[in-house]
Amino acid sequence: MIVKDEFLNRLRRFFGLNLYEVKIWTALLSRGTATAGELSDIANVPRSRSYDVLESLEKKGFVIVKFGKPIKYIAVPPEEVVERAKKNMLKDAEDHVKRLEQLKGSELLSELNSLHTQGIELVEPHDKSGALKGRHNLYNHLEFLIKSAEESVTILTTEKEFIRIVETISPTLEKVKKRGVVIRVATPVKNEASFQKSLKDVQDILEVRSIDKISARLVLVDGKEVMFMIMHDDEVHPSYDIGIWVNTPFFAKALEQLFDIAWKQLVPVKKISK
Repeated sequence: MIVKDEFLNRLRRFFGLNLYEVKIWTALLSRGTATAGELSDIANVPRSRSYDVLESLEKKGFVIVKFGKPIKYIAVPPEEVVERAKKNMLKDAEDHVKRLEQLKGSELLSELNSLHTQGIELVEPHDKSGALKGRHNLYNHLEFLIKSAEESVTILTTEKEFIRIVETISPTLEKVKKRGVVIRVATPVKNEASFQKSLKDVQDILEVRSIDKISARLVLVDGKEVMFMIMHDDEVHPSYDIGIWVNTPFFAKALEQLFDIAWKQLVPVKKISK
């Protein structure tokens, strides 16, 4: 049986299987029922490994063992496999979340925090910087920076990213707002329904003003930390989006002062809507 590597790789990503597992599983699907030895030959998997692989697939709900001599294996219909895989993934995710929740206030977390605090003391100021690749990583770090804000969060962004920020981290923005943090956003204001909905969702959290002449993606936190994306989000795939984070009060404060000058010239969104 010849199965393209691309097909096998897609199965691995979707179902969380290793290479031997997808080979044995697809071989069994092509036969319906077969022995471990037969599947080993079809899938080109070492016979010494085929029994372990089939046992793993049975636990995950991909195959059924048919007892007898010799032992045979029956393929579970793919649609049923999908449902079982979903249930397994949800259960695993719930278990992971519970374990992580148990870390809060634990001795282990205290030790980790102690290690981090000691490590930070050894870091030179100019080393507090880094590059982040992938939009998911960018927004994770952006949320982390905003969580730590004590006085101000300043955001200069595109209209599409404004919508994404509202969708992904609005709960965090709301929390820091309740702590008294001032959150200002400068973005092109559009009449599209999706943009207006996002605007309405955060109208009590953010102070938004319209900017059209400057196109940038930049975040300042407390006049100390800067995070900026080096490409327009219309011109880069989310997986290849790149951001630069720098902890530099000197540079961040200068950028914030420049933003303050521009901010006074911008029109508040509420006045535009009127």
